[in-house]
Amino acid sequence: MVGITQPKPGEHVNTDGVWDLLQNKRKMTVFSLCLLLCADLLDLAVGYLTVTIEPLPPVVVGETVTLKCNFKTDGRLREIVWYRVTDGGTIKQKIFTYDAMFNTNYSHMEDYRRREDLVYQSTVRLPEVRISDNGPYECHVGIYDRATREKVVLASGNVFLTVMSPPNNISVLAENTPAPFSRYQAQNFTLVCTAKGGKPAPSVYFKRDGELIEVISYTQPSANEQGGGSAGVRGARPLISRDLDDTKLQRSLSLLDPEGRSARLYTESPQRVHTQGQQGYEPSPATEVIPETVVSREFPRWVHSTDPLYYFSHTHIPQSDGSVVVQARLTWTLNPQLDNDALFSCEVKHPALSMPMQTEVTLAAPKGPKLQMSPSRAKVGDTVRITVQGFQNEVFPEPLFTWTRVGGRLLDGSSEREGKDLILERVPAELNGSMYRCTAQNPLGSTDTHTRLIVFENPSMMKNTQNQNSKYLARELASFDCLCFNAPHDSCCVT
Repeated sequence: MVGITQPKPGEHVNTDGVWDLLQNKRKMTVFSLCLLLCADLLDLAVGYLTVTIEPLPPVVVGETVTLKCNFKTDGRLREIVWYRVTDGGTIKQKIFTYDAMFNTNYSHMEDYRRREDLVYQSTVRLPEVRISDNGPYECHVGIYDRATREKVVLASGNVFLTVMSPPNNISVLAENTPAPFSRYQAQNFTLVCTAKGGKPAPSVYFKRDGELIEVISYTQPSANEQGGGSAGVRGARPLISRDLDDTKLQRSLSLLDPEGRSARLYTESPQRVHTQGQQGYEPSPATEVIPETVVSREFPRWVHSTDPLYYFSHTHIPQSDGSVVVQARLTWTLNPQLDNDALFSCEVKHPALSMPMQTEVTLAAPKGPKLQMSPSRAKVGDTVRITVQGFQNEVFPEPLFTWTRVGGRLLDGSSEREGKDLILERVPAELNGSMYRCTAQNPLGSTDTHTRLIVFENPSMMKNTQNQNSKYLARELASFDCLCFNAPHDSCCVT
């Protein structure tokens, strides 16, 4: 910057300096005008271009999403291209293009079933979004360079599409079942609630008889720590020591009647069951059904308190489609007295659901197994199948079935056999009248039921036996006649 200094007293003003100042000002003005002119020319040649995309709220699978690309420019539009970004931004997949030169648009997703619709040049609609549509998207806008038609100026914007999926399936199972009933040893019992198809992972919790269960969270041990066996799984469950120790010294109030005497535990009355079994019972010539015998649930003195401790853990298992499988476990020390007929529910909350999903189970010991024998009229040599058709109640968890023969071994020589069916192959006549016992049990209780096998004679086998005997007798007679024909007349005599 050029300036004039104030002269000191007694000094003369240099007129040449004033002239120099005027010359410098003229040079500055010309230079500034040149800069402004160049800027205007550059602006006219390139123009301006800005691209913005409004953020999208999370959407639910099946909804329609509109991707809107807003841009401002004073240039001539060349094209608008939408990309889907994958693999952390390393791959950009072109999904839709608008060509302004030919005023045409086309999808690049033909191989994946075209789902994009152009609404207005820069706006694309995605109907029925899927989990796979989740991720970032970019809109690229190109305009012509005014200086030359061979160059295109580009600008872009991006947006992230969040696709949520509610769980599509929830179920509750008992872990480590089927399992036997234990009368004198405490057992840990675990309910497993599995929620599938959720994205993001849903929250899972348990209720008992409609009330939220207060739980103690713990970490689920890994497969290596568990050792891969059921013993390791059971050992990893926390056992409630205070319920085992304190009640050893003091009898449970639930076992005492109002007068302080030992009360009889709840069991099914064999007489009542026997009476019901006799009602409508008609003797069958094939089988004799023995009324059910309920095993009395004789619990030890250290029956647990009425307020058990519940332990809770959960695991998240990512799936290839982007969803997450959640497994929640509820573990406590089982009290068959109090837990029998208890209603446990698993509820799942998810931002894509207006209200929680729920599934429930009722813990129940097996009662009144119903047996069916096939064929109904067994004959010697038949293969007989005895099957458990059902129970008088809904049983949970799944019971364990054990078959035995009263007073002897099974046909194959074994003492017992597990399974829902008992198969006797080629039954001999010696099994007529034999009695078989089916024991159904789960951690909440056990029950027995019997059936008697009646084996009838097989006419076809008797006929074959008679035919074989007749043929043998005929051969003997023919041989005897032959001997008599060759022998002297007086030496062949029949008495």
